[in-house]
Amino acid sequence: MAKALALPPPSDRATPKEGSLRWLLTLGLLTLLSAAIGGGFGLVMVSGIQKQVEEKYKALPKKPEIVSPYTGDIAIKKLAPVVTNLTGSESDWVRLEASIVYKANAEQNPDVIAAETRQDVLAYIRTLSLAQIQGPSGLLHLREDLNERVRLRSKGTIQELVLETLIVQ
Repeated sequence: MAKALALPPPSDRATPKEGSLRWLLTLGLLTLLSAAIGGGFGLVMVSGIQKQVEEKYKALPKKPEIVSPYTGDIAIKKLAPVVTNLTGSESDWVRLEASIVYKANAEQNPDVIAAETRQDVLAYIRTLSLAQIQGPSGLLHLREDLNERVRLRSKGTIQELVLETLIVQ
């Protein structure tokens, strides 16, 4: 015959309420323990990675400072507005306002340089048509042409012609 399982007397057995409470306490304790271990491991990893990044950043070569093309003794002078019509049309007019950036220690008088530059810009603009200055590329070409022309005429005294406004009507 088969033997029956012997159960402990009823006073020694844990009640179902006490068993589930022990299970929940064990589960809560393990959860807190794993959260503490995971958090500690995360902090150690983050600090190690941060130290490595800082070391690599310090080892990088320093970027050179941006050097301005405008060094030395320079000044800026506003030119009088240039108003003229365009080639091939009596109804298309241009108004150009500009300034020159020049070497201040030059032997020439800045007012004379500005007047000569204005006259040269006027003579150049009168040779342009509306199609040549339309759009962004037309404006870029106009700016480059004027800068090249001004530098050549001033023999390097003027460093740049800065276009402030260009109105075509």
